[in-house]
Amino acid sequence: MDHAFESKPRVFVVDDEPEIAKLLVVMLQLNLMDAVPYFDSAEALAAAKKTPPDYLISDIVMPQMSGIELALAFARDVPSCKVLLFSGQVDAAEQVQRANEGGHNFQLLQKPVHPKLLVEALVSL
Repeated sequence: MDHAFESKPRVFVVDDEPEIAKLLVVMLQLNLMDAVPYFDSAEALAAAKKTPPDYLISDIVMPQMSGIELALAFARDVPSCKVLLFSGQVDAAEQVQRANEGGHNFQLLQKPVHPKLLVEALVSL
């Protein structure tokens, strides 16, 4: 496979649905990425402060801390991390647009996410 990565990028995948997070992690690992699943936003943020990932992939609709709030926290605490958000919600694009109007550059993919599109989106960040 042809990849634009020079070394194995570290990716945090955050989704409150463990099956989805685990599936995305497997897809990313098959594409030569060091992917780690998280089912809790606060746990992912704490881990990122210790070992910053290259990428964050997060669902938007989650309890406690939404994916947008998590992305904003990553932008503040781990500014080198690039963010890709995904959601099956119709208002997700508006939420991401509002965050981007605040000076961010978060990308959005709609669920369900095809593995090839997910990898292409990461490579293009």
